[in-house]
Amino acid sequence: MISIHPEHQTERDNYKLLIGSIIPRPIALVTTLSPEGVLNAAPFSYFNIVTADPPMVSIAVQRKSGVPKDTARNAAAAGAFVVHIADEGYVRELNVTAAPLPPEESEVQAAGLTPVASEAIAVPGIAEAKIRMECLLEHSLPLGGSGQNPAVDLLIGRVVRFHIDEAIYEFGRIDPRGWQPISRLAGNSYARLGEIFELERPR
Repeated sequence: MISIHPEHQTERDNYKLLIGSIIPRPIALVTTLSPEGVLNAAPFSYFNIVTADPPMVSIAVQRKSGVPKDTARNAAAAGAFVVHIADEGYVRELNVTAAPLPPEESEVQAAGLTPVASEAIAVPGIAEAKIRMECLLEHSLPLGGSGQNPAVDLLIGRVVRFHIDEAIYEFGRIDPRGWQPISRLAGNSYARLGEIFELERPR
C-alpha cells in the first residue's frame, strides 16, 4: 500500500488521484442564464445529492486562476439554475458544452441543444435530457485555495421541480436501464451503467 501526503504534491497530482479514485461520478449538465440573457451550459462531475428534506444537490464549480466561472456567476446573479443528468442520448452534445466559450456565447446553441422553458424559475433547461431539476440557489460557498483566492464555488441548489421522461418513470421510481445514464471516469473516459446487482442491507 502506497502512502501519499497531499501537501507534498501539486494540485494537479492530487487532482489525478481524486478523479481516478472517486469513480464513477454522475455528471450534471447545468444551465444558467446570464444577466444579459445568454443561456450558458456546462458539465460538472463534482456533483451529488445533499439531502432529500428538502431535496438539494451540490455542484462544485472549479475557478480558473481564482476567477469564478460563468456557471457560478450566473447562478449567483439569477439565484437559480437547472441540473440535467447525463445520459447516452445526448452525451456528445454535452461534451461540446465543455468548450471554453466567452460569456456572450451560448454553449446550448453551439451544441445544438434545444432550450425548454422551466415552470418555477426563469432559467430554461434543455429538452434532450431525460431528467432535469429546476433549482433555486440555496448557498454559494467559496472554498479551498489559499488566502483570498478560493479554488471553487460550491453551489447548493434546492430542487423546486423534477422533470422526468415518462418512458423511464413508474410508480415514483426511475428505470435505470431505460434511462441509460453516463458517468465520468478520469481523463477523456466515460462509463455506461454496466451490470446491476442487489445486496440486501443488514437489519
